[in-house]
Amino acid sequence: MERGRGRWGSVSRGLIPLLGLHTVSEYSRLDRKPPITAALLAANTIIYLRPKFIHPFLPTIDQVWFNPHLILKYTDLKRFFLSPFFHINESHLVYNMLSLLWKGIQLEISMGSAEFASMVATLVAMSQGVTLLLAKSLLLFFDYERPYYNEYSVGFSGVLFAMKVIVNAQSDEYTSVHGLMVPTRYAAWAELVLIQMFVPGVSFLGHLGGILAGLLYLRLKASYSGLNPVRQFMRSFSHALSWPLRLVKSLFRNRPRITGRGTAGGRIARNTLLTWRCDACTFDNSGRLNVCEMCGTGRTGDAPSSPGPTSEIRDLSLEELRRRRIQRFARS
Repeated sequence: MERGRGRWGSVSRGLIPLLGLHTVSEYSRLDRKPPITAALLAANTIIYLRPKFIHPFLPTIDQVWFNPHLILKYTDLKRFFLSPFFHINESHLVYNMLSLLWKGIQLEISMGSAEFASMVATLVAMSQGVTLLLAKSLLLFFDYERPYYNEYSVGFSGVLFAMKVIVNAQSDEYTSVHGLMVPTRYAAWAELVLIQMFVPGVSFLGHLGGILAGLLYLRLKASYSGLNPVRQFMRSFSHALSWPLRLVKSLFRNRPRITGRGTAGGRIARNTLLTWRCDACTFDNSGRLNVCEMCGTGRTGDAPSSPGPTSEIRDLSLEELRRRRIQRFARS
């Protein structure tokens, strides 16, 4: 999350097209395309760009700044839930979205889209809630009204810090955080300190709230063995949205492949009064034909219990079948 007011809408430096190209490049290499990560990237970018067709429906950034004082005084849930999806400037947006792209692809592919969507929704609420609780606690116990209780901040980085904790929770390796080698599971803490030291205008409390939310999520997930209601809702919602596609697939799933007046390799039961299967090439022919339309082999039986292929047909080589097919099509 980033602090400050009055810097929103700075001049574009061409970073968003580069973000788009990088996203397309990453997705083109994936066999499975994570849809929730793509939707989050698109939502954050569209909110920042504010195209004309949605501009009247979007609140301004002044209406969604995360401010503990205003949220608690006026019970302003709009600030609580929407502030992660707004960004101050282009570099703020692109830095967060590149981080979301890397973390989102890993998590969504490993846990599935429904569970990933429920996790993101939970982390948004938890990171904002923990940050709010920290700000109120500092005011009550240490009388820290400034800078934390009246701080204005926006951005997705609180959720990203929580996701970083989850990604690295089980790692025993070391990683480089801005040139400093640290155990990977503690990388989020190192990044919290280094960003606060060297990057001005960031929200320390927002990032700390994200880390604590990630740890709390892991603890709750490990101790709770029942069904996740948020995940169940997301799964049911995605199942409902995809019913037209499932309907179309069910209509065409068992349809046989049609070739000329017959079928090849159909899975449905054959009516021998209407069709018969060639013993040489297994092509299904019309019941009115006595010669296979595909290879020219004569018909050997009409009933399902007809005897097997004659010795002449059994002795046909693949080359002879090919020659017969060519002659058959040359005559037609």
